[in-house]
Amino acid sequence: MEENMRPQQAFHGDKKLPMNSLLGSLERKLIQATVQKIPRWIEGYHLTLMTVVWSVGLILFGYLAQWSRHWLWLSSLMVFLQWFTDSYDGALGRLRDTGIPKWGYYMDHFLDYVFLCSVFIGYSFILGKENTIIVYALLLIFTGFMMNSYLSFAATNEFKITFLGCGPTEIRIVFIVMNIGIIFWGVAWLAHALPYLIPIALLGLIVVVSRTQRYIWGVDMRDKQSRGRQ
Repeated sequence: MEENMRPQQAFHGDKKLPMNSLLGSLERKLIQATVQKIPRWIEGYHLTLMTVVWSVGLILFGYLAQWSRHWLWLSSLMVFLQWFTDSYDGALGRLRDTGIPKWGYYMDHFLDYVFLCSVFIGYSFILGKENTIIVYALLLIFTGFMMNSYLSFAATNEFKITFLGCGPTEIRIVFIVMNIGIIFWGVAWLAHALPYLIPIALLGLIVVVSRTQRYIWGVDMRDKQSRGRQ
């Protein structure tokens, strides 16, 4: 009974920590300057749910790119549109005070996971069966970054989505650049690069998890000391 009477901690899932990434400051200024131009009939949750459409598009265009690499132009368009809807959904809710932060946090980030899977499924079609294991190994590592954010938020109520100077926007740009490279130079260069990407991505994940657990350890130790003084 006493547990149910404890005051609930304020939800901060809709308040990300400052975007400490290469494009974070520029992106924030762009969104703040243009979010009011979105038509009134469009709500933030409409933008959130559009990730389903972009994810289906990525899988479809990745599949079609087996026969013509130019379908990857549309894959890149899906990535750009997902950036737009993912970046503006929360900003729109805050601007109009119509946000649904807990649903938005849950649905937005679940669909981010769906979108990430769709990216790698699309690449698996054009990279061939011989590279399938490597593609899905990279997906597991990238998913690890997402899990680190969500678990860290659960432990600290601080939501951080940028690591090592890189965030979702920079990753999307990498995907678009990769698509352009495949369109103009074929897929062989990417297939050769994939085995080297795994240790690099894995090392990055290890560094991020190490820093995160050390920070949470410090939070626990400060809480422990505080309890001891009471």
